[in-house]
Amino acid sequence: MQFHVDATSGKARACTITTVHSTVQTPVFMPVGTVGSVKALDMVDMSELLQTQIILANTYHMYLRPGDNTVADMGGLHEFTTYPKSFLTDSGGFQAFSLSDISKPTENGIEFRSHIDGSKHFFTPQKVIDIQHNLGSDIMMILDDLVALPATQERILASIERTTRWAQESIAYFRTKQHEGIGTEQNIFAIIQGGTDNTFRTRSATELCALDFDGFAIGGLSVGELNEEMYSTVEHTVQYMPHDKPRYLMGVGTPEDLVENIERGIDMFDCVMRTRNARNGTLFTSFGRINIKGAAFKLDERAIDATCDCFTCKRYSRAYMHHLYRCKELTYFRLASLHNLHYYLRLMADAREAIMTNHYSEFKKEFYAKRNP
Repeated sequence: MQFHVDATSGKARACTITTVHSTVQTPVFMPVGTVGSVKALDMVDMSELLQTQIILANTYHMYLRPGDNTVADMGGLHEFTTYPKSFLTDSGGFQAFSLSDISKPTENGIEFRSHIDGSKHFFTPQKVIDIQHNLGSDIMMILDDLVALPATQERILASIERTTRWAQESIAYFRTKQHEGIGTEQNIFAIIQGGTDNTFRTRSATELCALDFDGFAIGGLSVGELNEEMYSTVEHTVQYMPHDKPRYLMGVGTPEDLVENIERGIDMFDCVMRTRNARNGTLFTSFGRINIKGAAFKLDERAIDATCDCFTCKRYSRAYMHHLYRCKELTYFRLASLHNLHYYLRLMADAREAIMTNHYSEFKKEFYAKRNP
């Protein structure tokens, strides 16, 4: 992987990440394809209509179904899904958190039961890397210990100590495998933990960023804390992260979250909200959100967003989208998902342009002005 900082505007960064499969310009939002598919969309939509350069797949879910060995037999994620650009795969740590009723972290890894059939499984730092080797992703994430907030000081301390220990095991194992010729075109990111406690974040970031990872993520946010707590935690943590490597904020979030955290120096984002909200009737626009299920849209001839040039907005009215939603027509899910993802990708492109011209603060003011005319 090659990484270059192209421009800055304050702390905001416009960067270029080059993998063997694509060139990714940041800030970047990565659509989430949990089981190797972005819900309601196919890879033609992703590659041609949305022109994405990177999407995210889920290690936990791909391991359970269809199985990472099956994916490897089918040529890895790129051949199996036909998506030619970059994949990032997470490690399963978040699934252990979100499925906490059927999982339990231990000192050596995470025990869990399959949400599909109840079978028992155990993820170690090494096993998670082996799975991602089979998946063939361009960027893999290490196993980390994520905790919900609020949490006790003792639990957060245990989390960062465990995450650092697993990170040390992970990078040693990953580099050893590369020397053996396995995963030579793959890259690996560590995940900083520590809740919203600056002392813990400092310790986690300092310990992890001293290791030979290709990039670093901030994890354990957007899990119950206030937005302002998230923003201040990111601002504090970024100062301990390398300037010459990618910075990834995991599982975040709203358009406002992205704009605020780009300003604080974050390069990469992901979140399932885009397509999930689309399926539930919430559509993102330059002036805020609308809920297309509302009766007010029944005879509305306008596009979802007059400033949007996505496939959906160029062809269909709010009235038609309202009709499709009310009828539970499957076509609605695709058209709404295309719009929401296009909105986010366009937002990232506009943010990049503002950074390249050193006008990010003006971009941010205009972004909020449209929402509060």
